[in-house]
Amino acid sequence: MAELPLILVIEDEYPVQGIVEDALTEGGFETDILSSAEEALTLFKSGRKNYKALVTDVSLKGSLSGWEVARQIREKVPALPVIYMTGAAADEWTSQGVPNSILLQKPFAPAQLVTAVSILLNTGSPTT
Repeated sequence: MAELPLILVIEDEYPVQGIVEDALTEGGFETDILSSAEEALTLFKSGRKNYKALVTDVSLKGSLSGWEVARQIREKVPALPVIYMTGAAADEWTSQGVPNSILLQKPFAPAQLVTAVSILLNTGSPTT
C-alpha cells in the first residue's frame, strides 16, 4: 500500500485541531498536529519525517507566528506547499505570507482545506 502524504499541522486550539485532523485524514492524508511553532520547527528541522505540506494557524501562542514558521520552513524546503488558517489576519497575507501559498479564512468548510492541500500538492502552486 502506498504511503499517505504526511502533512505538518500547527494549530493551538484543540477543537480546530480535531476538525483539521478529521478533514485531512478523510481526504487521504496523514497528519502530525502540533500546538506550537517551536515544536513544529524542531520536528521539521530534524528531518526524520518527509512532510509534503504545512498547514498552520497564523496566530499561535508562543513567540512565533504562522507567518514566521512558514518562512523558516521555506528556507529549508523552498517549494513546500503552505496553507494558512486565520480568523482575523487575512489582510496580512499579501505582505506576510510566503509565495505560492493559500489562505483559508476561519471558519472554513473541511472540504476547503482538503481542496487547498490537494491543489498545492498536485500543481505546486495555487491556481490564480
